Amino acid sequence: MPVRVRLLATALAAAACLCLQTLQATASQAEVSRGVTIPAFYDPPATLPTADGALVRTEALPLALSLPSLPGPLPGRATRLMYKSTDSAGDPVAVTGAYIEPTLPWLGPGARPLVALAPGTMGQGDQCAASMGLQYPLILNGQTVSVGYEDLSIYRLLAEGVAVVVTDYVGLGATDRLHTYVNRLDGAHAVLDAVRAARNLPGASVTAASRVGLFGYSQGGGATAAAAELQPAYAPDITLSGTYAGAPPADLTAVTAAIDGSDLAGALGWAVNGFVQSDPALKPIVDAHLGAAGRAALADLSTMCVADALLAYGSQHSSAWTNDGGSISEVVAEEPALKAFLDEQRIGRTAPVSPVRLATGVSDDLVPHAQARRLAVDWCGEGANVTYVPVLLPDAGRALLNHFEPLLTDQGDAVAWLTARLSGIPAVSNCWSMPVQP
Repeated sequence: MPVRVRLLATALAAAACLCLQTLQATASQAEVSRGVTIPAFYDPPATLPTADGALVRTEALPLALSLPSLPGPLPGRATRLMYKSTDSAGDPVAVTGAYIEPTLPWLGPGARPLVALAPGTMGQGDQCAASMGLQYPLILNGQTVSVGYEDLSIYRLLAEGVAVVVTDYVGLGATDRLHTYVNRLDGAHAVLDAVRAARNLPGASVTAASRVGLFGYSQGGGATAAAAELQPAYAPDITLSGTYAGAPPADLTAVTAAIDGSDLAGALGWAVNGFVQSDPALKPIVDAHLGAAGRAALADLSTMCVADALLAYGSQHSSAWTNDGGSISEVVAEEPALKAFLDEQRIGRTAPVSPVRLATGVSDDLVPHAQARRLAVDWCGEGANVTYVPVLLPDAGRALLNHFEPLLTDQGDAVAWLTARLSGIPAVSNCWSMPVQP
C-alpha cells in the first residue's frame, strides 16, 4: 500500500477509536466556554501589527492524530498561529489558526505548495475552533460536544505533500469578540491573510514561489468563494492556482429561509449574533423584534458548537424567537438595514481571476443547491474559469444528510482537482455546459 494511502487510512483508523480529550485549566487561562478553558494563546493583545498576515504569536501545536516515522512525525509538525487581518469595518483584528508542515515530500513540480483551508460550520463558541480540533478532535464534557471533522480534509491534503494553513475565522478561537459567522469580507480576509501568515512563519517550507490553493465546504465554501473574488483587490501579492468552493452559501437570504426549522436551525442564531457583532447599529433593530425566548436562544447559541446546536435547537422555527411570531426571514424582509446587510454578503458579483471548482449536491436543501448553482452561472456569465460539479445523490430525507453527504463523497475528487492545479495543470472550464447541468 503506498505510504500516502497508509497515512490516510491510519489517521482514519485512529479517529475511529479516538479517546476523549480533556482540556486542563491553568492559572493563566481566563475564558471558560461551556466548561472548556480556552488557552491564553487565544487572547489577542491590545496592539496588533500593521501588515495583514503579520504574525502576532506562534507556538507548537500537538496533533492528536500523529504517528512516529523515520522522516518525522506523520502527517507533519503543526504550529498554532495568531495573525493580523482586517475585518469588514476596515479595522484590525486578530485571527487564530494553524499551519501544518507535512512530513511527506511534495512529488509535483516546483516548490512545496500551500493550501489555505476554510472550515465548514464549527459553531460560535471559542472551543469549537478548527485549530483546537487538531489537538482535541473530540471534546465531550457534559456541557459541549465539539468535533474536529475538518481534520479529515486537512490530512488528505497533507498526504499529498501539500502544506496546509487553517483559519479559525474572525472571532472563533480568539476571545475578544463573537465569531462573525458567514460574514463575506471577514471570511475572505481571514483566508487570504492565513496564506500570508504561513509565508511569514519562520522555518516553513512554503515561500512566495509556492503555488497556492484554497479549499472549503459549506461555510468554508462561502469563505473560499469570497476569497477568490476578493483576491485581486485585497491580496494582489497572492496568486491563486485554484479554489475549491463546495456548497457555498452565496445568497444568505435563500439560505436563511432554508435552514429555518431544519436540523441546523441554530445557525440562524450564529448568523444574527455575527451580524450584530459586525455592525452594532443592527442591534436595536434586532432587539426590537426578539422576545425573551429569542434573546435567550441567541445568548445560548453564542457558546455552542455544531453538535450542541443540533441537539438543542434542531428543527426549531425562528418564529418562536420573535415578538410577533414572524420568522427571521420575515424580519429581514421588513427591515431595510437588515435586508441591505444580507445583500452585501452576496457572492457572485465579481468574477474570480483564477480557476474555481464549485460543487453542490443536487439534493442539498440546507445550503440550497439552486443558489449555489446560481453562483456558477453568475461567474460563468462574467467570464470566470469555472468547473461546475453537481453531486448527484438521492434525497436522504433529512436536510443535514443532504448537505453532509456531498462533503464526503466529493472530497477525494476535490482534493485531486486542487492538487492538479498545484502541479501546474491548467483547469478546463465547463461553463459551456451550464444550460444542461442540473
